[in-house]
Amino acid sequence: MRETLAQRTLPGTWVKLMRRRRGSIVLCMYSLATVPTARGAHATRQRVALTAPCRVAARMRSRVSRSVFVGLFAFVLLSGATLLARAAADPEFGAYWHDGKAELDGYRLTMDRYDHPRHGRCVAIYVTEPFSRSQHVKLDDYQKVPSDALDVLKLNLVRDFQTGIYDYHTIVSLFANSADFAPIKIAFSSSEWCGQVYEEMNALGPKLTQRVSSYFEGESAVRDLENPVGGVHEDDLFILLRGLRGPYLAPGEKRTRPFLASPFFRRLAHRPTSWSSAVIERLARAETIAVPAGSFLTDVFIVRPADGREGRFYIERTYPHRVVRWMWKPAPAASPLGGTDAAELTGSTRLEYWKTHDLGDEKYLERIGLTPAVR
Repeated sequence: MRETLAQRTLPGTWVKLMRRRRGSIVLCMYSLATVPTARGAHATRQRVALTAPCRVAARMRSRVSRSVFVGLFAFVLLSGATLLARAAADPEFGAYWHDGKAELDGYRLTMDRYDHPRHGRCVAIYVTEPFSRSQHVKLDDYQKVPSDALDVLKLNLVRDFQTGIYDYHTIVSLFANSADFAPIKIAFSSSEWCGQVYEEMNALGPKLTQRVSSYFEGESAVRDLENPVGGVHEDDLFILLRGLRGPYLAPGEKRTRPFLASPFFRRLAHRPTSWSSAVIERLARAETIAVPAGSFLTDVFIVRPADGREGRFYIERTYPHRVVRWMWKPAPAASPLGGTDAAELTGSTRLEYWKTHDLGDEKYLERIGLTPAVR
């Protein structure tokens, strides 16, 4: 196939018309996007397809006139209007995420535990911060040793739910390199009336080092795991699928990746830590859904890990592409311990939440559709 025409349509977006040797005409829409390279490397600006090549004519023997070109461009623009709108509207990552604030998203949570649905709440906190390459902790002053500082996007995913007389309090903290969203560190803790569990996993080049401290006998350990290139951590889906540096998948695209289940799921389901695989697919069509926070046009992603679960993530079509809903379906004949969850967005805001600790600041919870857990 040879390219015969390249027409720029919007900033950073092109329509390509290509003519096959046998005469058929094919159109494809492209955009410049930041594409991750090898794990830990800097992301690069590359041309990526926004639509699959579209065959629009066959065996055109005569020279295609300019008026036909215009008509073909109009066809592609109409068929890909939503993708073009997204490409034009999305700001540069740093311009939005380095404003000194955090994104707070509240959710109504349903948790499968002991063969019953349990109702609870969840808060997702996204914020950029300087991170120490050597110590794997937040830096108080990144200017002291600039070479040690790494910009990360941190996600704290806090879940609270009741099981009969006692309740669970869990948190996953994911620190992802803001250049390519590869996880650098994942920490998890769970506390309930029986005891506490803490797990930490650090990416150190080609390996992951996991440390578990548990109340339960035989669970505390330190071990190394492989860190495959292109591997996906389940909790990183909450960042990757948002497409904050360009779409993770094009509409209708799917890919298979090495997959590591979340420590949240592994803890509740009592599963060992091991890599498997998962098929991740973006549906071709967007879907409008209603949640407590309102009605949203969403892109739908389906995740099918080898453990038999199926997850669906509904990502807001417009920026900042928040996670509007997610829902995990358990594997057939799953353990009654459960471990799968579902959640719907109740509200969202951006603010410096670490400054809202005075009496009366509970009012800010209203912005994310929640009320104080303790009155």
